[in-house]
Amino acid sequence: MTDTRPPARERWAARASLAAAALAVAVPLFTGGVRGVLLLIAAVVGMAVAAAALWWMLTRRGPARWIAGLLAIAVPLGVIVVLAVTLLWTLLLSPVLWILAVWCGRYALRSARGRVRPMKEHRTPPPRRPFVLMNPRSGGGKVEQFGLVEKAERLGARVVLLDTENHQDVTELARQAVADGADLLGVAGGDGTQALVAAVAVEHGLPFLVISAGTRNHFAMDLGLDRDDPSTCLDALPNGVELRVDLGFAGGHPFVNNASFGAYAAVVQDPAYRDDKIGTSLQLLPDLLTRQRGPQLTAEAAGTTLDAPQALLVSNNPYRTNESAGLGRRERLDSGLLGILGVKVDSAVEAAALLLAPDPGGLSVLTAREVVVGADSAELEVGIDGEAMVLPTPVHCRVEPGALRVRVPKHRPGVPTAKPALDWRRLLSLALLVGRTAGVRRPGHRPPGPDTLRKLV
Repeated sequence: MTDTRPPARERWAARASLAAAALAVAVPLFTGGVRGVLLLIAAVVGMAVAAAALWWMLTRRGPARWIAGLLAIAVPLGVIVVLAVTLLWTLLLSPVLWILAVWCGRYALRSARGRVRPMKEHRTPPPRRPFVLMNPRSGGGKVEQFGLVEKAERLGARVVLLDTENHQDVTELARQAVADGADLLGVAGGDGTQALVAAVAVEHGLPFLVISAGTRNHFAMDLGLDRDDPSTCLDALPNGVELRVDLGFAGGHPFVNNASFGAYAAVVQDPAYRDDKIGTSLQLLPDLLTRQRGPQLTAEAAGTTLDAPQALLVSNNPYRTNESAGLGRRERLDSGLLGILGVKVDSAVEAAALLLAPDPGGLSVLTAREVVVGADSAELEVGIDGEAMVLPTPVHCRVEPGALRVRVPKHRPGVPTAKPALDWRRLLSLALLVGRTAGVRRPGHRPPGPDTLRKLV
């Protein structure tokens, strides 16, 4: 048998992480005495009050909203000022110790998580008759800014610019391109447009080209493409590889990112949302979050039923939820699973728990191949890759594993590796490992015989 123990450096990193975390708590307590304990309690209470105030701000209107908003800002600032006045040097030292604890902890747990297998690349010949659809208004005019039309045509692509004044059926344009002999379909535009053309590519078994010319480019980000310079995505035409990724469907409508139900889906339906996102959201959220408006949702997935969440997100592959820096990212797009995030909050206390508790009861995280979303209404408002739709109830969501052939450049930024979640129990177990694990030995190692043992004694 081989030695499966974590390397010594990772065991020592676990010990350093626990020691730094303990010091981060102990330093203000010991230096401040009883006052330090009271200040620590006050800081925790202050964070809870701020979280509750944020909930009140989102669910109230008029003066109550502004008072709650001021409270959400003033309380954390007040706590910071008090700590700075009373425990200045410890206020500076404790965060440094916490940063050290987190860094050492993640370093120690990296082997436990295992190496993430990247999406497999397939070598295929370059397309001969690529077709690229471009939205000149997408991303604030990135098509013109980065000279996408000129570069695509130099590389042999047929380019069609969408008419920004008149509605055009993107799906029909893509199908007509296939009928005309296109052997690759590409899009420079938002994720909603990407999804529609991707479905046509899947329908005809053609490769699909993503050009990161939208506003947020979430799909391009999770493919590891360059979002700062969309022209680099066109390098995939002469010198690219294919990734076989999943494609999601909600009620028969394709999505490359997600389908949202509940509060967000209702907000994006409002015509004023495009021009005033914050104002429209603040106007509609009080009724949506307090259940005075909108249907009561249910979701059934993998033998679990989510009852009455205010917001439900069904994603094409799961989003990271174990680190704030990774929120909104998917580690891979070929797991063959849908991610399900449900949020249910009915009070300020539950809102505080959602933001502060390590495992809040108001947040449900699941994975499944299929999800059925129901409601107490005949129709459901849905946001599919940010596009507003109304679908008949129930809405069946599914994923088609490996259905989409995405052609990407050989050389691209790539997807950052997710950092392992901090598991303090696992860190403690790792830190307490001393000596060799029983029954485990390195290859080629022979245990000492009786004569050797007698000599040692």
